[in-house]
Amino acid sequence: MERPAPGEVRMSQAIQPAHANLRGELSAGQLLKWIDATACLAAEKHAGVSCVTASVDDIQFEETARIGQVITIKAKVTRAFSTSMEVNQHQGVQDMFTGIEKLVSVAFSTFVAKPVGEEKIHLKPVALLTEQDHVEHNLASERRKVRLHHEDTFKNLMKENSKFDDPICDEEEGMVPTSGTSVQSIELVLPPNANHHGNTFGGQIMAWMETVATISASRLCPAHPLLKSVDMFKFRGPSAVGDRLVFNAIVNNTFQTCVEVGVRVEAFDCQEWSKGQGRHINSAFLIYNAVDDKEELVTFPRIKPMSKDDFRRYHGAIARKRIRLGRKYVISHKEEVPLCVHWDISNQVALSNANVEALNNLAARSGWEVTSAVEKIKIYTLEEHDILSVWVEKHVERPAHVTYHLLSDFTKRPLWDPHYVSCEVIDWVSEADQIYYITCPVVNGDKPKDLVILVSRRRPLKDGDTYTVAMKSVILPSVPPSPRYIRSEIICAGFLIHAIDSSSCTVSYFNQISASISP
Repeated sequence: MERPAPGEVRMSQAIQPAHANLRGELSAGQLLKWIDATACLAAEKHAGVSCVTASVDDIQFEETARIGQVITIKAKVTRAFSTSMEVNQHQGVQDMFTGIEKLVSVAFSTFVAKPVGEEKIHLKPVALLTEQDHVEHNLASERRKVRLHHEDTFKNLMKENSKFDDPICDEEEGMVPTSGTSVQSIELVLPPNANHHGNTFGGQIMAWMETVATISASRLCPAHPLLKSVDMFKFRGPSAVGDRLVFNAIVNNTFQTCVEVGVRVEAFDCQEWSKGQGRHINSAFLIYNAVDDKEELVTFPRIKPMSKDDFRRYHGAIARKRIRLGRKYVISHKEEVPLCVHWDISNQVALSNANVEALNNLAARSGWEVTSAVEKIKIYTLEEHDILSVWVEKHVERPAHVTYHLLSDFTKRPLWDPHYVSCEVIDWVSEADQIYYITCPVVNGDKPKDLVILVSRRRPLKDGDTYTVAMKSVILPSVPPSPRYIRSEIICAGFLIHAIDSSSCTVSYFNQISASISP
């Protein structure tokens, strides 16, 4: 095993039956305790003083770990601000018989240094020794912006959602009332539950939250709930030995094969307990899948909000899902593998057909979920592992052939699309295929982006069929990347236009989002 990097803290644990759930897998609650302990030790190694957990960002669980395997947690401070630090945690599991290692999850925590007496804290900067250190250091600033603006973003989305017609709230057979998923539990904080500062150990609180959330999710269907991700644990205040912690969990919304459970934690000392006046110390939203006895994903029934609070939580889950999709590449940074193909005129027909086929396959995939609907426009999203796709559907009061003519001529696109500054044909391959060079405006203060794309157009063979405009990035030696621009990439995108009658049609726009398009 390689030596730990400078500043890195490692914890290795052999998974015992006491650490596992009924399926023989490491329980998510136990993993959260180990993650928090390791991250705290990494923060204190950098700060030189005691540190407490402020928040834990989205944790995406990629793999499960089983009894008999060894899990290794690596934690390291990626960036120090004035009194707070971001700590990156990487969890991997190794099978001791085969030696195979797999990634379990990646998480980012924020820790705050506790001053000693009246002394003010000012943390030293992190030593950047490798290229990856520099990457994570820069991304840490972006992730911090996400955390600081999370509340404002959420409020804006909730305000926006209030304008939408919500097709998900329509009556549907088999819907489950929200109240049927409500769970309450209580824990008395004992000395073994405290950390080395005398407060309740943050990892223990997260583990207790995960337990009640799992019970709540299990009330929707007879299956095994599996924690898929955690949406930002936020620690609002401390609790101590002797406090009573009350946990309330309820399902906020379901999205086909996943469900969001909200958990609220209140702490009570003896006097507060007798008066019924607690302190709100923690909140989190946990996202679950469920599998049946054949290990196949289960589709959850729709949830039926009943009260005003139910509807608030219901719409809040939709807003949080949109935030998670939008910040995916910032929270869990992955280097994107270029997916462009080299343009080859001798293979023109095959590349053109593959372009069209990719768009049709994207449209035909199952699992699309409505995220908003207003008047004649619907927006759907599709999550597949690390890939996010978007589908916008609009009813248009124009004949299909006119719509096709306007949308397939990309030289006109800068007239109506603010994301295109210029768009010129650089190779008129055929009547059906053209290669365009596109420039885009500045986004988020970066350099402007540019693209080289193949646009493949198809008219229907008979009335009633669909018009197709498919687009994909290609590599053209005659148009190399310019230092003035960041070369961007379209994996798969385009329009499908279907006639409703002689004077109207439905336009569907699809885009499989790449990291360069995500902003």
